[in-house]
Amino acid sequence: MAKIYYDKDCNINDIRNKTIAVVGYGIQGRGQALNLRDSGLKVMVAQRPPTLHSAGRNNYDQAIKDGFKPTSVEDAAKKADVIIILTQDHLQADIYKSSIRPHLTKGKALAFSHGFNIHFKFIVPPKNVDVFMIAPKSPGALVRRQYEEGKGVPCLVAVHQNATGKALKIALAYAKGIGGSRAGVIQTTFKEETETDLFGEQTVLCGGASELIKAGFETLVKAGYQPEIAYFECLHELKLIVDLIYEGGIQGMRKRVSDTAEYGDMTRGRRIINERTRQEMRKILKEVQNGKFAKEWMAENKKGRPNFNKMRKAGENHPVEKVGVRLRAMMSWMPTKL
Repeated sequence: MAKIYYDKDCNINDIRNKTIAVVGYGIQGRGQALNLRDSGLKVMVAQRPPTLHSAGRNNYDQAIKDGFKPTSVEDAAKKADVIIILTQDHLQADIYKSSIRPHLTKGKALAFSHGFNIHFKFIVPPKNVDVFMIAPKSPGALVRRQYEEGKGVPCLVAVHQNATGKALKIALAYAKGIGGSRAGVIQTTFKEETETDLFGEQTVLCGGASELIKAGFETLVKAGYQPEIAYFECLHELKLIVDLIYEGGIQGMRKRVSDTAEYGDMTRGRRIINERTRQEMRKILKEVQNGKFAKEWMAENKKGRPNFNKMRKAGENHPVEKVGVRLRAMMSWMPTKL
């Protein structure tokens, strides 16, 4: 059984007198920074000023709107005692090397919400600093909303380096500051968090789900069924099922669908996700564990993302996307922009 920490196990005073620098004011950065500030902690935001990059511009403007005074990463790293890097994975190593490492003096703490760069050694901190991870298990917007409602989102905690002897205490105090200990903070390692996260994204949550949707859609359309009907059956209604699983587990979902659907689930599902599928999952897990995927992804970025951009374009042009745009326009409850 995993070790789980709650509010009573976390003392926010362990981080009260420290200055925390949140590097990157995206969705996760914003949620965490606001929660930390509302918990009475000293927070700096490092976010690049407006450029042609619209996301960066929006993040910078949002930080100002929220009452922060965005600064450079260098300035934040100089002044802060705890520096948490919340930019995208492929950017973190360069930001660290150019702007954080020169100012990472003895006794400071370097933190993350995903273990990718530490686990695969794209970032190798000096031995005289603490290195920990607090990873909320939700997007930053939900981290913020739950905090405002007096609740919290479950988090993972891991310590990679304990130079001061207080790394876990500081990490748990940080978790309490963002509201995570209200729900529970589960102890893990950088290795476990990183490898399970990548595996889940690739085989189930993103890669597995998107390919399954497209395969089902293509099968129905090639068999002569209307694309609109195929879209509803293989994509649109997936949300209904996922919501039921999210709320009550797989068996909870089965109890809330028809007996016909449940019987089809139990008798046919294994023909789709079969031993060959499991063999491929094990291969993908191995590629995650041995660092092959991480090296491939970082190399793709260094080359300017030629394969990434090609695959993204192909995905945008898939027929399921074309019909989806038309059908979602019929749904008044859908957000106008994603």
